[in-house]
Amino acid sequence: MKLVRLIAMMMAFATPIWAGTDPLPSWNDGASKAAIVDFVSHSVDPASAGFVPVPDRIAVFDNDGTLWSEQPVYFQFFFALDQARAKAAADPAWANTPILQAAATGDMKTIMAGGEAALIEIVSATHSGMTVEQFTAEVAKWIATAKHPQTGLPYTGMTFQPMIELLDYLRANDYQTYIVSGGGVDFMRAFAETAYGIPPQNVVGSLGKASVVMVDGKPEVMKDPGIAFIDDKDGKPIGIERAIGKRPVFTAGNSDGDLAMLQWTSAGTGPRFGMIVHHTDAAREWAYDRDSHIGKLDKALDAAPAAGWTVVDMKTDWAKIWTGQ
Repeated sequence: MKLVRLIAMMMAFATPIWAGTDPLPSWNDGASKAAIVDFVSHSVDPASAGFVPVPDRIAVFDNDGTLWSEQPVYFQFFFALDQARAKAAADPAWANTPILQAAATGDMKTIMAGGEAALIEIVSATHSGMTVEQFTAEVAKWIATAKHPQTGLPYTGMTFQPMIELLDYLRANDYQTYIVSGGGVDFMRAFAETAYGIPPQNVVGSLGKASVVMVDGKPEVMKDPGIAFIDDKDGKPIGIERAIGKRPVFTAGNSDGDLAMLQWTSAGTGPRFGMIVHHTDAAREWAYDRDSHIGKLDKALDAAPAAGWTVVDMKTDWAKIWTGQ
């Protein structure tokens, strides 16, 4: 009888966490939720063909449009504009080019006319000339007080409740969760742990140029002008390989910028899960895909059926959108 009880206890501990409860309460019942739960349940069952050993349980998530909203422009750009206004107010000579002057005055027409080069100039100018620690403090101060101009919500209040639940569900089942985003790595590291439970070392993002300088007699990493690496599109598998060193088994994104990451994940051997967050809810968030200037979803959407990726329809699959609602 003791042996029977011991076996029963072992079986109980082997039962996937969340068994008997709803691990994703903000997800409506449907094919997307069922696919996620089915994959995770099989991945932790040693008797299943879908079993994934704990060291291989790597899950990566895009940030903008996947873990929080991204319209009408990426939230990091709102931060850059606020920084530009503050810098110009403190030193009018700082806005010494037409693009920086436009950023300081909020002249979006001029900024948009300047295209990608203008955006890079603004981000480079507002994200450099300080140590990483100083920059992190600036982001933390901004994220604690700034509000989205259209919704009036704090930016961290526009994180997606269903995705927070998914992150928790995966971690409860021994998955390591990472952000892999085109956003600036230092920007995201300032809030990722508080917002998502993802520590700074698990954030992979675009890199600005940097140097080591002596500040008050000690070495510091200084953020310099210029871009060193863009963690987007084909850059995402490269970023994962360099920072994580292992191909993920679970990938979630929302745009063509995530296509290479999804394809790279699916190309691995063994069980794989790809997920696309499709923004379809104009009433509660925004509806956009193929023609959007932000988060364009075209090629990845076409590739999803043949690749077997789960396309999450925000309007029908999510009972709640934002954590701050």
